[in-house]
Amino acid sequence: MTLAGLFGAVLAVFGTATSAQAATGLRVTDGRLYEANGNEFVMRGVNHAHVWYPGETGSIADIAATGANTVRIVLASGDRWTRTSASEVSSLIGQCKANKLICVLEVHDTTGYGEDGAAGTLDQAANYWIGVKSALQGQENYVVINIGNEPFGNTGYSAWTDATKNAIGKLRGAGLHHALMVDAPNWGQDWSHTMKSNAASVFASDPDRNTIFSIHMYGVYDTAAEVQDYLNHFVSNKLPIVVGEFGNAHSDGNPDEDAIMATAQSLKVGYIGWSWSGNGSGVEYLDMVNGFDADAPTTWGSRFLTGANGISTTSKPATVYGGASGGEGGGTAPNGYPYCASASSDPDGDGWGWENNRSCVVRGSSADTGSGGGGTAPNGYPYCASASSDPDGDGWGWENNRSCVVRGSSADR
Repeated sequence: MTLAGLFGAVLAVFGTATSAQAATGLRVTDGRLYEANGNEFVMRGVNHAHVWYPGETGSIADIAATGANTVRIVLASGDRWTRTSASEVSSLIGQCKANKLICVLEVHDTTGYGEDGAAGTLDQAANYWIGVKSALQGQENYVVINIGNEPFGNTGYSAWTDATKNAIGKLRGAGLHHALMVDAPNWGQDWSHTMKSNAASVFASDPDRNTIFSIHMYGVYDTAAEVQDYLNHFVSNKLPIVVGEFGNAHSDGNPDEDAIMATAQSLKVGYIGWSWSGNGSGVEYLDMVNGFDADAPTTWGSRFLTGANGISTTSKPATVYGGASGGEGGGTAPNGYPYCASASSDPDGDGWGWENNRSCVVRGSSADTGSGGGGTAPNGYPYCASASSDPDGDGWGWENNRSCVVRGSSADR
């Protein structure tokens, strides 16, 4: 996404994707993002156009006040817009931390490369990150490096795979071991399925196995089926995916924001809406608040922040800022019960313990994974409580007003 508007539209064998680098912060495991303490972290955030509005210093606090747990901040490498300095990056990270937000930092200069002659390359973006390394080191618990925004347009996008692999390798070789995020080509929307088809090899190319894929959903994703097909592919193959941008309207088509948010919530996939404020050149409708005024939400802002599956009802804060740690007890299992602080709370080994005068779930047990009933299938849908919920025998049932998966069926994969 540009301020002037959008212009267009595991491994080699899928399996455990454990980081090869000793984890010091946010990391990917089995296609999911975790904090260093083992707590699963699902992004619920807002994009903020800092590079064009550096004076709007209160926006990060305002975004945090909505209940968001993440902010994606627009920076510049100097190849198209004024370079964001290392000291400025440090200040932004400090603001994120002060407001208890995970900070996704992105270089915007790469937007539409190959189609937009003013765009920079992913290699130039990688050089920028290395140039501000001093601001990034030691911040692995708080920062995700989004290498380059929408790094290819609709021309030359077949080069995305090698360019992305090379940029990842360059950052790892320079000693940056943060979780990385890589955007799709085709102005971020991947209508060509270039990222979808090559994500596994890109992930495997990262020596740290710590790369997250980001899809931007605008007009290409105007039906629930398209949204579900794309996100389910990544979740089913244990490849980490986030919806890095989306809106409720666009000139290239009408994105199905309801399906995007509902599917992301069902699959435990992160999403980051575009954008807080400051859009121009015909896409002002993507502002969440008018004039950077947190007390003046737009129709889109109200929908995104307080509507169904929105920020206020689905966002959970990162535990690095305090609170329960999913890796050491605390947190909530997929079946809604709290995790046990100690496995010794489960003397009979059935996965259920008793703490603080209520039942709790032992992490990784049958009660947690669903092998004892309930829980969540690998594709992100809940398991059916009863096979009778699937009268046609296709593996999919219907319970509690939503689809469910019959354990061991063709849908259970």
